[in-house]
Amino acid sequence: MKASYINDFESWSSEFTYAIPLTVRFSDVDMYGIVNNAVIISYLEYARIEYFKAIGLMGNWMDSEATIVPVIADIQCDYVKPIQYDENLAIYVKVETVGTSSIDIHYLGKNDAEEIVFTGRSTMVQINKGTGKGFPWSEEEKLIFVNGIGGKPSRPAKLSHILR
Repeated sequence: MKASYINDFESWSSEFTYAIPLTVRFSDVDMYGIVNNAVIISYLEYARIEYFKAIGLMGNWMDSEATIVPVIADIQCDYVKPIQYDENLAIYVKVETVGTSSIDIHYLGKNDAEEIVFTGRSTMVQINKGTGKGFPWSEEEKLIFVNGIGGKPSRPAKLSHILR
C-alpha cells in the first residue's frame, strides 16, 4: 500500500485509536455491485463526525449561533479493494497533524477479514463564518486532537469486537 501521505504503512496504521462500524447499504452500490467511489467519501464524513462527537467537539460546531465552524478544504481517498453490498467495515479515524487553524485527518477502511479496502486523508480548517478566514484552534482543542478520546482512546482488536 503506497499513498503520498503514508511514509511507513505499518507505523501509520498502528496509530489509529478510533473506529466506527458501518454496514454497506444496497443504495451504496453501483450497477457493478460495488460501492460507488463517491459513497466512500460520505463514509469518511460519517466516520469523521462520529469521531468528533466521541472527542466532544461536534456539539460546539452544531450550535446554530456558532460563528466558528469547520470546513473540509481538501479530501483524498485511495481505493484498495472493491467493497460489496452488505459488507461490514470498520472505518478508522485519526488526527495526523494539528496546525494553527487546520488539522490533517487520516482514515483507514477495513472489512471483516481485516483487509484494507481504502485509505484517505482530508484537511479540515476552522473558519470564522463572518470573515471566511481561518480561526485558530484553542490550546484545549489542540490537546484534544493530540490526545484523542480521554487520552486513551479504545482501539478494537477486530471488527467483530466493535459494538453494533
